[in-house]
Amino acid sequence: MTKRAIVLYSGGLDSTTCMAIAKAEGYAPYAMSFAYGQRHAVELELAKQNARRVGAMDHLVVEFDYRLVGGSALTADIAVPKTGVGSDIPVTYVPARNTVFLSFALGWAETLGAFDIFIGVNALDYSGYPDCRPEYIAAFETMANLATKAAVEGAGRYRIHTPLIDLSKADIVRKGLALGVDYRLTHSCYDPTPEGLACGLCDSCRLRLKGFAEAGVKDPIDYV
Repeated sequence: MTKRAIVLYSGGLDSTTCMAIAKAEGYAPYAMSFAYGQRHAVELELAKQNARRVGAMDHLVVEFDYRLVGGSALTADIAVPKTGVGSDIPVTYVPARNTVFLSFALGWAETLGAFDIFIGVNALDYSGYPDCRPEYIAAFETMANLATKAAVEGAGRYRIHTPLIDLSKADIVRKGLALGVDYRLTHSCYDPTPEGLACGLCDSCRLRLKGFAEAGVKDPIDYV
């Protein structure tokens, strides 16, 4: 029987590549997305349209309003930086977001009898978010195996898979293309136009464009 895996799937480049990797490694991917009041909701709409096209067996969209917490340019009335990736943690960091997302994924995994969770975090070409680091992932995995009935009763051990964590953005693009990922079905911009065009200037756009350029491939999506 094919093992099930939860894949955190935003509709972006990294999470879509992560889905392809999970499938290539023999898992049946169950995609989980979040409608949390993010300003870049076009990414979520693509996720809803394309989850099954990119390999998901099922797609669960969890809805909650992170705008009540605020504190981020993605969930509050704070301008998205357009000056390039800096050395400080940027205002696009969403407080505790990956902890919340992974907690939902852990709950669904326990319900489905799955013990594998894939998340497309990256600690090389990224904006410096603290919840994308290997030590954070290791700590969450430890917690998952302490906090769940399935693990405590010995049904299995939870593992958080981070296949992109040490890859450059160019390597991620190359990996995805080798696995047949259609990057036209992805979106990465933090501050898209009302028509859904990527701005080309936010950290996420800059990192994406850098990755495609270094991979020697044209990014297939439209920019302003």
